[in-house]
Amino acid sequence: MTTTLQTHQAVELWSVTRRYGEGERAVTALHDVSARFAPASFTAVMGPSGSGKSTLLHCAAGLDRVTAGRVLVDGVDLTPLSERALTRLRRERVGFVFQAFNLVPALTAEQNVELPLRLAGRRAAPGQVRAVLAEVGLADRARHRPGELSGGQQQRVAIARALVTAPAVLFADEPTGALDTAASREVLRLLRAAVERHAQTVVMVTHDPLAAAHADRVLFLADGAIADELREPAGAEQIAARMARLETR
Repeated sequence: MTTTLQTHQAVELWSVTRRYGEGERAVTALHDVSARFAPASFTAVMGPSGSGKSTLLHCAAGLDRVTAGRVLVDGVDLTPLSERALTRLRRERVGFVFQAFNLVPALTAEQNVELPLRLAGRRAAPGQVRAVLAEVGLADRARHRPGELSGGQQQRVAIARALVTAPAVLFADEPTGALDTAASREVLRLLRAAVERHAQTVVMVTHDPLAAAHADRVLFLADGAIADELREPAGAEQIAARMARLETR
């Protein structure tokens, strides 16, 4: 049975710990992390290699089970959910954008965007898929397969696919990591526009201060815990300075 709690947050983590392995070989990737992500907000998550960034994203998105603590997405506590219920929640309330695009090579851009709806047993409204593709500037590429698109275009298809279900939160894991400067700028502009035009919540893991500068807030992780936070960052230089301070601690 799905447990729904009253909340005004898109995502909440309460004292989340994630350990891998047992006994002396156990590794704690996250330790007692609490964080909240408000609707219509854009948060960047940064930290040194091995700080727990991707683990935080995977736990928050329901891709990984927490060892202790609680995770709520759109008011739903993920802890008691069965794998089937968790899969259904991810399909209906969570969008994903990954560094490697993860498009289905045999499907057209239009079919890739429609895929989450089909998996959820829903039918796209007339013109819905084309409208989302138009929003990311790919209306004229609807019938092209991933192999016929540039890396930046493939990532824009991935963003359209993530947004087509109007999820409670969109998680992006290094979405610009495989792109050149111009394509990266366009992807970040689209993520920013999703927040401002559609009140979308975006949580993005990145190592790039230029990418993080598009966010409303930057969370800095170190050794599996939140070590710092920066709201309304003034720019990439300020973010880079905070990161440098964190890495020399």
